[in-house]
Amino acid sequence: MGFLDTLFGRKKPVRPDLDRLFALPSAAITLQTGGGFTPTGLGSVCFASVEGGAFDRLQQDVRGLLDSVEFSRDQYGYTWVLSRHTPDDIASLVNDLHAVNTFLQEGGFGPQLLCSLIAFQDDRGRSLGLVYLYKRGTFYPFAPEPRGGEKRDNALELQMRSLLANDLPVEQDLSRWFPVWGAPGL
Repeated sequence: MGFLDTLFGRKKPVRPDLDRLFALPSAAITLQTGGGFTPTGLGSVCFASVEGGAFDRLQQDVRGLLDSVEFSRDQYGYTWVLSRHTPDDIASLVNDLHAVNTFLQEGGFGPQLLCSLIAFQDDRGRSLGLVYLYKRGTFYPFAPEPRGGEKRDNALELQMRSLLANDLPVEQDLSRWFPVWGAPGL
């Protein structure tokens, strides 16, 4: 970072720290004991689409690496890799997400990585996703309204932010808490 960057208030971008994903099992315990949310066993990685032969090789390589993954594209053109495990095996789910992120990063697709997500649900049927922002190295809760549509439960998101503050680096800029409508697993 140079003198002009400092003078004009520009910041060096945060380097992604994929090892932060390994804090999710302890955060899951906090969500369960403090918020009544339990893991669903579903997690996903989202990245900007890769086209042609590179995408085909990527799919083959990831499927060769992990057995329980599915690829899909959302309505916005982003690619999702969904991993499934039993709800009580969050450590294996986190390992899968870490492996997919690492594989994409080391394969030169790091700039296309957007986020990772682990899904939770409470006994009232409310969904909650813990979203890891790849480029920021932070997490935020995403809670779609249970009635459907594209509405969020902002009060629940803020409540979960407070609950998770000691377990995860929570994104402070609320404008970066973007919705992940239709995320596989959520």
